[in-house]
Amino acid sequence: MEGQIIKILSNLYTVSSNGATYECHSRGKFRNDKITPMVGDYVTFDKDNKYILDIKERKNCLVRPLVSNVDQGFIITSLKNPDFSLNLLDKLLVVMELHHIKPVICLTKYDLLNSKEKKEIKKYAKYYKKIGYKVLYNTNLLRIKRMFKGVTTVFTGQSGAGKSTLLNKIDKNLNLEVGEISLALGRGKHTTRFVQLLELCGGKVVDTPGFSKLDFTSCSKTQIRDSFVEFRNIQCPYKDCMHLDEEECRVKKEVEKGNILSSRYQDYEKILKEISR
Repeated sequence: MEGQIIKILSNLYTVSSNGATYECHSRGKFRNDKITPMVGDYVTFDKDNKYILDIKERKNCLVRPLVSNVDQGFIITSLKNPDFSLNLLDKLLVVMELHHIKPVICLTKYDLLNSKEKKEIKKYAKYYKKIGYKVLYNTNLLRIKRMFKGVTTVFTGQSGAGKSTLLNKIDKNLNLEVGEISLALGRGKHTTRFVQLLELCGGKVVDTPGFSKLDFTSCSKTQIRDSFVEFRNIQCPYKDCMHLDEEECRVKKEVEKGNILSSRYQDYEKILKEISR
């Protein structure tokens, strides 16, 4: 039979097929071939002996969280408690670009901001929209529901950003666990303890544990450069310009003019430094 892995707990894989679910184990050959089954994988399986036999070719896959065959990624971005992090947002956008996943920036806890902070956030939101990203607030429930239809969406972002809270608002029957914010650490506690694929609003949504650290050491510098979308249409004098120390670099000139957000460029530099270590 054919199906899709919708949940993994320890060495038990829940496979959905034709409206039914099966608790399966994986074959030893996957371990020998160093293949890790993921939530989102389309598989063939033996329903009688409850074994996954084969994993079909993936459209894409993420390592953190471990999930495959994703169409769009909702980057759930807290504006307060935990505080707004442009650096984390930019890193998550790079992850989406590297894996050819359509990013959607979803801002949460806007109501906790004062008037000055709201003005600042609107400035950032305007910029990200300008460079081609969808930016919305977690209060735009009808719009969010429409965006789920017919696609597989991954929810990601730092712990405590409100991923499970938003999913519960979209479908109250989910009843996903919601955690408190650690005042000492200034960040959320992990409430989603495993990756699971949920049927929601005519599509599929992957709820994942939160995380706040990303590793780009396996990426090339040119891959990182090309993941910053606003750099792509700027023609520098040098074909392979990395937009760092090159003279007459037009990207750097656009940063100086304020046409490229300085925080975006700084995050680009930081990621390249991480790779160089």
